Amino acid sequence: MKALALPSGRLTVLCLGAHSDDIEIGCGGTLLRLLAQRRGLRVVWVVLAATGQRADEARRSAARFLRGAAAVDLRVPGFRDGFLPYQGTEVKEFFETLKPVNPDVIFTHQRRDRHQDHRLVSDLTWNTFRNHCVLEYEVPKYDGDLGQPNVYMPLPPAIRRRKLRLLMSGFASQRSKRWFTESTFDGLMRLRGVESGAVEGYAEAFFGPKLVLDA
Repeated sequence: MKALALPSGRLTVLCLGAHSDDIEIGCGGTLLRLLAQRRGLRVVWVVLAATGQRADEARRSAARFLRGAAAVDLRVPGFRDGFLPYQGTEVKEFFETLKPVNPDVIFTHQRRDRHQDHRLVSDLTWNTFRNHCVLEYEVPKYDGDLGQPNVYMPLPPAIRRRKLRLLMSGFASQRSKRWFTESTFDGLMRLRGVESGAVEGYAEAFFGPKLVLDA
């Protein structure tokens, strides 16, 4: 498939995740590719529900994934995992503090995700940023909520391998989860690579509900 290019020049990217591994799973490879190919990338990285060990993992992982970025703004407000919809007022107030970021691209959860925390993050992303490029990423899980994405980022072999290596080494708290395996993440990237016709066979995929073309 022929590709459309992201805007030239410096980019400010806002990454939103409910939990400490969501961003890495959903768009970690895309971020690694952007960092490898662009100078001056500025990243605001937000993990809403992470405390204790999970918060420590979020900070360490962000530092490893974003090595080489021109600027990194990491925010971990420490909301309770699994309870975001029931802390709605506080979470909404936190999202209001993100408006000054004014990013060029936003990565967030896809709106049909069955995890309650993920859905709220997606809803508040669209509620807060009404005039921005928003790409919704996917997180595989037992709920079976993967859909039909319409935006793809092909991943070269070195980027794919680095994403997997950083994921599997960065989250000791998740190793007991049945779905948190290298084959899960690699298999999804392979499937999306097939769908997008990626030359090297692997890709990450996103939902782009509103995309505007500029001739």
